[in-house]
Amino acid sequence: MKKACLFISGFLILLIIASVLFTLFQKNVHIGEKVAVVRIEGPIMDSKNSVDEIKEYIKDPSIKAIVLRVDSPGGAVAPSQEIYEEVKKATLKKKVIVSMGSVAASGGYYISAPANRIIANPGTLTGSIGVIMEIPNLEGLLNKIGVKTEVVKSGKHKDMASAFRSMGKEERAILQNVLDDVHEQFIKAVSEGRKKPLDDIKELADGRIFTGRQALEIGLVDELGSLEDAINVAAKLAGIKVEPEVVSKKESFSIIDILRGKFPKELSDVLPAVKIKYMLAP
Repeated sequence: MKKACLFISGFLILLIIASVLFTLFQKNVHIGEKVAVVRIEGPIMDSKNSVDEIKEYIKDPSIKAIVLRVDSPGGAVAPSQEIYEEVKKATLKKKVIVSMGSVAASGGYYISAPANRIIANPGTLTGSIGVIMEIPNLEGLLNKIGVKTEVVKSGKHKDMASAFRSMGKEERAILQNVLDDVHEQFIKAVSEGRKKPLDDIKELADGRIFTGRQALEIGLVDELGSLEDAINVAAKLAGIKVEPEVVSKKESFSIIDILRGKFPKELSDVLPAVKIKYMLAP
């Protein structure tokens, strides 16, 4: 019995020593130096998954750099701003590189702006620094078929942007003021993220799109290249000497999937309830 106890104690001591030695070896030999790829693809209608994923990689000491694979035409304002803020925080802890896919426009560019470096393909569609609000007007159709709506409201503008009547001048001015404010926020975010004068960004912020090659010429991206190039740049900037292990959680979802009628769950949940399109989109 005594010998058995001594054997177990000795075995546990060996395990502890082995664990300590492995930890020291891992720190000195740089085992487990990884580059994380966060995929933000399709319309940006929700930020939770992307924000949570970025936060997790920031806390993971084995993740030395983060690559954002952006393939998005834009999306809702608030989620784009929330992802932007998280990317901005991430750059304070680790290197963040953006790899642009087929489209990284409007909200897709918004979330890319604070990265340490932006890499686009020559044919990537990007830019579209602007805001849009589209409100359907069914008044003519309803009058034609003899349908009227009765509205009971507690405030003068409570039914503003109703789809059942034309918009008044005062309402249009209010909504225009809202969009102008969001547009200014967008321009400021890009100016700060790209470290360029506000006036320079304003000249480009009329909603126009650019190819990746054009964006390089005007300073909206830093270089041309593929996702693999972005991963290599991230590893180099993070000081990784060996070929990094690449980790990724989110399943790939591209703009091609939208054209085929495949929508992410976030968008499927939102579509039935959409009344007004108020988006950072081309």
